[in-house]
Amino acid sequence: MKLKLNTIRIVSVVCFVAGSQIAHATEVFRLEGIGPISRAMGGVATALNVGAAGMMANPATLSLMAPGSELHLGMDVVTTDINVNNQATGEHAPSNNHSNNRGPYLAPQAAYTYRNGLLALGVGAFAQGGLGTEFGKSSFLSRASGGLDTGLENSSRLLVLNIPLVASYQVNDKLIVGGSLEAIWEGLNLNLLLGADQVGSLIGSGRVSGSLVPVLGGLPDFRGAHFSLSKNQPLASGVDAWGVGGRIGMIYKMSNDTIAGASYAMESQVDDLEGQATLTAIDGIAGQIPLQGDIKVRNFQMPAKLDFGVSHRLNDRWMVAADVSQVFWKHALKDIDVGFVSNSGETLDVRLPQNYKNLTILSVGAAYSTGNWTLRGGGRISNQALRSDTLFAVIPAIPKKHVSAGFSYAFSKKNSVDFAYSHAFKESLGNSSLPNTSAPIQVSHSQHNMTVAYTHRF
Repeated sequence: MKLKLNTIRIVSVVCFVAGSQIAHATEVFRLEGIGPISRAMGGVATALNVGAAGMMANPATLSLMAPGSELHLGMDVVTTDINVNNQATGEHAPSNNHSNNRGPYLAPQAAYTYRNGLLALGVGAFAQGGLGTEFGKSSFLSRASGGLDTGLENSSRLLVLNIPLVASYQVNDKLIVGGSLEAIWEGLNLNLLLGADQVGSLIGSGRVSGSLVPVLGGLPDFRGAHFSLSKNQPLASGVDAWGVGGRIGMIYKMSNDTIAGASYAMESQVDDLEGQATLTAIDGIAGQIPLQGDIKVRNFQMPAKLDFGVSHRLNDRWMVAADVSQVFWKHALKDIDVGFVSNSGETLDVRLPQNYKNLTILSVGAAYSTGNWTLRGGGRISNQALRSDTLFAVIPAIPKKHVSAGFSYAFSKKNSVDFAYSHAFKESLGNSSLPNTSAPIQVSHSQHNMTVAYTHRF
């Protein structure tokens, strides 16, 4: 019992450390596989033993682990290559490290699992995903209508952390069932400039309301509005909230060599993200007029996800696996719904359209074991969830093709290390439509992901 309590304390500490940075997720805001075993095999995880990280995919896979206890400690490292091109002027806005708030992105992981007989239990802390961009204060994205330089920042950082409590039970020789209850924390930093034409488009489509609307309209030379809900600190976010989630899963052993699996993760139930913000009205004559106040980002949820998978052991050395997944972004994220109340009581409500599409993902992977080594490789492809006419430069989560490789090395029966590398191929998407952009833009995004984990069995 003392060991379990100490482990829970470790997991809690790592959960807070994980908030320091986050990997830029690659399928909208989700990582392309949790843990190095899954990541190295293209993200497959539904019908094979991927270690403690299985609690973030199919909780029933914990009963595929060896009897006894395991402690899992890991880290993701992600570097991104994001560029926004102004198609009218030819200017470039690269996302670089302009502050200590974003990139390169780190996401620690920690988990403890215990299997005894027919029952397996686990608790962990994992980064489910997020995003991060940093365009600074001097690119064309910081110019308001009429070419007015504002010197205001355009950037983003989303953190999504899951703390699952998992149980898995072997019903008989063929069937395993599992489930989890998860605490979820979301934190968001956002600096976003909207030109006067963007604000006007939002008003015209009924997406802006509140007592500040006539105030902005009454400025002598209104050029735009800038939202800043951001903390330039390793841990804190401008707005954040806690909520709950959960998932269920099953494993069916079709034969000694072939396993089928299925899992379903519910859409998150996270409270409105709340914090302090500054709304700056930009005027060509009066200058910049900052208003301090409270802000909410309403109903910002992570989507439900349905997975089906199969794995097959060809012989003592080779194993292959495949997953098909459906991620229900269409229901989860239709708008970014922002509500601002200034310290003097004026209000502004804005709904920024997103209208994401559902994702269908195919993941395939293979593993080859020899001696103390296991070598892995895989790939992954999906459709595009973002719509070009609602693309934001600060939310370029557009990669959809990945290739990966990795290995495991067992120092002994008790200690092993796992490593994976994943490359997101460059994707480009353009937008020339109000209200989410003023200038016609073309966004390109590629990245390199690495993850490593140490496992101790006892």
